Amino acid sequence: MSRSLSILPVLGMPEIEQGADLGELIVKGLELRSGDVVVVTSKIVSKAEGRLMRADDREAAIDAEAVRVVARRGRTRIVQNRQGLVMAAAGVDASNTAPGTILLLPLDPDGSARRIRARIQELTGHQVGVLITDTFGRPWRNGLTDVAIGAAGVSVVEDHRGRTDSHGNELALTVTATADELAAAADLVKGKATGTPVAVVRGLPEALTEADGAGVSPLIRSLEDDMFRYGTSEAMRAAVTMRRTVREFSTEPVHPQAIRRAVAAAVTAPAPHHTMPWRFVLLETAQARTALLDAMLAAWQRDLRELDGWDEARIARRTARGDVLRNAPYLVVPCLVMAGSHDYPDARRAGAEREMFTVAIGAAVQNLLVTLAGEGYGTAWVSSTMFCRDTVREVLELPAGWDPMGAVAVGRPAAVPQDRPERAADPFITVR
Repeated sequence: MSRSLSILPVLGMPEIEQGADLGELIVKGLELRSGDVVVVTSKIVSKAEGRLMRADDREAAIDAEAVRVVARRGRTRIVQNRQGLVMAAAGVDASNTAPGTILLLPLDPDGSARRIRARIQELTGHQVGVLITDTFGRPWRNGLTDVAIGAAGVSVVEDHRGRTDSHGNELALTVTATADELAAAADLVKGKATGTPVAVVRGLPEALTEADGAGVSPLIRSLEDDMFRYGTSEAMRAAVTMRRTVREFSTEPVHPQAIRRAVAAAVTAPAPHHTMPWRFVLLETAQARTALLDAMLAAWQRDLRELDGWDEARIARRTARGDVLRNAPYLVVPCLVMAGSHDYPDARRAGAEREMFTVAIGAAVQNLLVTLAGEGYGTAWVSSTMFCRDTVREVLELPAGWDPMGAVAVGRPAAVPQDRPERAADPFITVR
């Protein structure tokens, strides 16, 4: 069914001051009908609600409004604000306000929309929908557009999933952001510099709801579903923070391509003499993992018994630490190769040369672990292969020059790791 929409400006709105009755001013500016959607720029709502402040410290105002930094480049910040909206500068705005002042977003845009809606119904008897809007930039797209940040009496999304298109194909992903489309359409009439902060969209009564509804919350993607929740540097810091030793894994298999992406990141680590001193052995089958771990267990038991004189109970307690490897669905064995190293005749320089290469593989493994954390995998880097290198090389049929540098268990964590407290840098810094 085709439809025709009208977008009407609400003219004659005065400069808004704190305490202004927006519902009454809107009714005076345009004769409303039931089924209209009234679209109100957030700036006048903020002014009416006393969210105007002196611009002594805009950065401090952004800090106060933000709950999470999403991305930062120079002085520009994309943040999540207290309403859950991800936007530039937490919506703190210096446009369309007197010099030396700034506007903060309404504390509760949904509540603002509900109050305006109730006031319009009180004055006119008409059932309308109300949207509060603000201007957003968008990832991957140049230019700005208005979106809904508050709503009352409007079905903000239309879920098409389960319906069929004109060719009979079932729609599986399509959810239309109706409120944002209405906000953008109304902004073509309101404009940014015309002094017309309110417009009415007429001709879409099916978008209205009798109750105020849930506001704009259905439009806000949860953090769990947001694949783009961080900027570049923030994503790196988050991945480093998420990287932790996981000792219990679920049975969910590990995607081999995720491991290969992590290895590709690992081999970008710095290394001495322009070498590539890393090799990564991927144990993708249960048979390969079991064969290696059984052989390592036998070697450990032999050494602890014959070289250290431990009794069987103590040996059992010590080797039980290897269960984290045995219970993981995937193992990676990083190996150090010294090809390209310099041959020094004295032990001091030869030892330093090996240490340089050892540091390089440590950096590579850190890249591997951080990348896997970004993919949602947990890891545990265990040193046990370093104590039975000959056994590992024999079982995995590795060249003599490959030195196993532990083993990395990989998998989905069986439980959500506890939050890690922030660790200050100062105790680890010496300045000269």
